[in-house]
Amino acid sequence: MMNNIEFFRPALQPALTRLRLLYGSRAEACLERFAMLPGRYGVGLAAARPPAIPPDQGDSVLIAYGDVLRAPDEPPLRTLKKFADRRLARAFRTIHLLPFFPYSSDDGFSVIHYRLVNHALGGWDDIRRLSEHFQLMFDLVLNHVSRQSGWFQDYAAGVAPARRYFIEVDPAADCSQVVRPRSSPLLTPVTTRQGQKHLWTTFSADQLDLNFANPDVLFEFLDLLLFYISMGAAVVRLDAVAYLWKKPGTSCIHLPETHTVVKLFRDLLELAAPHARLLTETNVPHPENISYFGAGDEAHMVYQFALPPLLLHAMLAGDARHLSAWAAALAPPPPGCAFLNFTASHDGIGLRPLQGLLPPAEIDQLVEAVRRRGGGVSTRRTADGRDEPYELNITYFDALSEPGGSVGKAELQMARFICSQTIMLGLQGVPAVYFNSLLADRNYLEGVRATGQARAINRRKFNLPEVDAALADHRAPSSRVFNALLRLLRIRSRQAAFHPAGFQRVLSAGTQVFALARTAPGGGAPLLAASNLGGVPVRLAPSLLAEAGLEPGNCRDLISRHPSGTGGGWELQPLQSVWLVSGGDADHNAGG
Repeated sequence: MMNNIEFFRPALQPALTRLRLLYGSRAEACLERFAMLPGRYGVGLAAARPPAIPPDQGDSVLIAYGDVLRAPDEPPLRTLKKFADRRLARAFRTIHLLPFFPYSSDDGFSVIHYRLVNHALGGWDDIRRLSEHFQLMFDLVLNHVSRQSGWFQDYAAGVAPARRYFIEVDPAADCSQVVRPRSSPLLTPVTTRQGQKHLWTTFSADQLDLNFANPDVLFEFLDLLLFYISMGAAVVRLDAVAYLWKKPGTSCIHLPETHTVVKLFRDLLELAAPHARLLTETNVPHPENISYFGAGDEAHMVYQFALPPLLLHAMLAGDARHLSAWAAALAPPPPGCAFLNFTASHDGIGLRPLQGLLPPAEIDQLVEAVRRRGGGVSTRRTADGRDEPYELNITYFDALSEPGGSVGKAELQMARFICSQTIMLGLQGVPAVYFNSLLADRNYLEGVRATGQARAINRRKFNLPEVDAALADHRAPSSRVFNALLRLLRIRSRQAAFHPAGFQRVLSAGTQVFALARTAPGGGAPLLAASNLGGVPVRLAPSLLAEAGLEPGNCRDLISRHPSGTGGGWELQPLQSVWLVSGGDADHNAGG
């Protein structure tokens, strides 16, 4: 496809500029390698997969492990496909398959081989079948690799090219400025043919950081990016990308070189697979997080990492002020980009994104609230050697429980949880729901005890017959949450006001109400998304409805399907959410 680099040089100019920033005099040679990548797997040719559906209000993501569901005598990926085809149609468009490769630790994020499917899950054919009715998101775990990988085995034996794939550091070196996401040692001793070496390990001794200052490492992952797209990925998630580039004497997080690498990935997609999208995973304070949009030339999507802890705080406090202030200050993403909104994932609830959004005393109260609800708290090592809370380990459903023996606490937990998810679904961006949250999963303490890993509390795997039985019992929490969330997703998918590029404005409706005015791109019928986080009813005044662009006295709620009562306002019960539209503005069948 690109055998004449001079012919394609204008299109390759951005990549050349970035390669010069990274590799100096080696940039021209790197550009020739870069030019050979498109077409390597058929990506970008006429015979390639049909383009992914552009993001719209129907775009939503299910986050799931490949073996989250198990059935007798069947590969788990096949079980997941059957469940998704049967139950999730019209609710989810994309399935984020968490790492499905052979691995040695961290439930898949310590990859042994990037091009193989873990045989315990199934094979590439099972993944292709899953993509028949759903777009797929794959993880590109690019910051580190397993100690059991072939790359490390070659490094230890001194075999090229992998003998230069890792970062050797003198243990006496001053690494005090390095920003840490963990309390484990930064350097790990390993035995090699040349004797003992100390390698950089940001996350664990089994996850060895890769040396992107070596262009061979970069090209390994550029090639993997196209391989994954050729195997069915419509979205590629760049795991832990913020820590990618290391430079002595710096924080080694968000370095300009790291942003340049992300831009190179984007350049390659623009050339070879413009339908595919990049998602960056950077669990850091909000201004740092959104820096990965660049000027619209880096990630297509970034996680809304401030949302899970901030929303949890608001729900437990019954107070929307901090949540409203944060949402009001959000700048819209660059054109063509979007937030990925979520409340739970395979990881815990990060606390760093709360910096500058909540007073320290209220963050401490949130930590204690999670401990009282049976959760754990993971720590990270600060520059002065202290260990501080970094992540809350708890299921989102149990995080919204009410400790003690109060009457009606189960119903309170249910109402809080559904309210929290409705708020998430109403925000500007693409919504993502973790499979375990979809089933209202409780804290998996047995998993924590069995593995010794705090994150196991939210990584339970399920037997399909038991799930089917629970979903058939309409009184069971899992059934109630599952049906409520799918119904909300299906309603949402029909409202242009929820388009990821739609307009969003926070309205002032009192301390316990979170209210958003939403409008489709370019205008159109407005929608008011409002939730009462408090314990007493609140009346939404006619003036508030008018401010949202609605007709007071001629509104109806898409969720309850009720029309407005007399007086032109709306009575919002405790923990009730409404999606209000003017009488004739929406599909009358939107409640199904």
